[in-house]
Amino acid sequence: MTPDAAPVKEFLLRLHADIIARLEAADGTPFRRDTWERPAGGGGISQLVEEGNLFERGGCNFSHVTGGAMPASATAHRPELGGAPFEAMGVSLVLHPRNPYVPTVHMNVRFFIAQPAGLAPVWWFGGGMDLTPYYGFEEDAQHFHRSCRDALAPFGAEHHPRFKAWCDRYFFLKHRNEARGVGGIFFDDLGANGELTFDTAFALMRSVGEHFGDAYLPIVARRRDLPFGERERDFQAYRRGRYVEFNLVFDRGTLFGLQSGGRTESILMSMPPIVKWRYDWHPEPGSPEAALYERFLPERDWLA
Repeated sequence: MTPDAAPVKEFLLRLHADIIARLEAADGTPFRRDTWERPAGGGGISQLVEEGNLFERGGCNFSHVTGGAMPASATAHRPELGGAPFEAMGVSLVLHPRNPYVPTVHMNVRFFIAQPAGLAPVWWFGGGMDLTPYYGFEEDAQHFHRSCRDALAPFGAEHHPRFKAWCDRYFFLKHRNEARGVGGIFFDDLGANGELTFDTAFALMRSVGEHFGDAYLPIVARRRDLPFGERERDFQAYRRGRYVEFNLVFDRGTLFGLQSGGRTESILMSMPPIVKWRYDWHPEPGSPEAALYERFLPERDWLA
């Protein structure tokens, strides 16, 4: 049977509105709101702030798109779905604070249905969240990972270590041999192989989305008023370059959006506003910048 996507869409719209309300309250600036339609089917809502009180650039999107053929980014590991009609919906956000002591954060939850010819419908959930600090604080990383664990705990203790390891593998820049940040959780194809019922997989995805605010906003409150100078801003811009490299080279959501004919402005909303690259730069040994590479980017069990 084809699962009913209506409750999923209803939840995602509510989650999107709730997150925007909390972000606007934290920043003190209304987010710009754009609604858009996709000529090939579907549409969405993009909400963005630029030059806010807290966020230099940040946004949260809802999208619901349909199409006649799954794009290559969604079928590389599922060739049997090539050319299948599909329906995809989700909420995704990326926030780039101005203060370098406040980490960048990403969160995404999504649902897919594909209808391969002559076969039963194939559906799955995906999502996760991850934290990208510029200057690391152990209590922040521990809090974020604890929130991720708590989101998954009602569904079995086995999910957190699996999804945490998946996140560490996924948000890794292979050409740099370097993690993007301190990780979090990541999952995809949840329910596609029958290991979870639709109701359980949907509930797990809901829990991840609902835990985002409490995972991130307490970190913001601790760090947003720390003083910083040009040195910290310069390092922040350099590290943001890694964020851009990952999103344009590896990120499946970005590739899916561009290959499926999504709205480019919404897809590339995740790009930071100020970025720098340098040739063969390395932090000074013993510096706060070096500590990020030595203590925070290597894979680690933050809850040990």
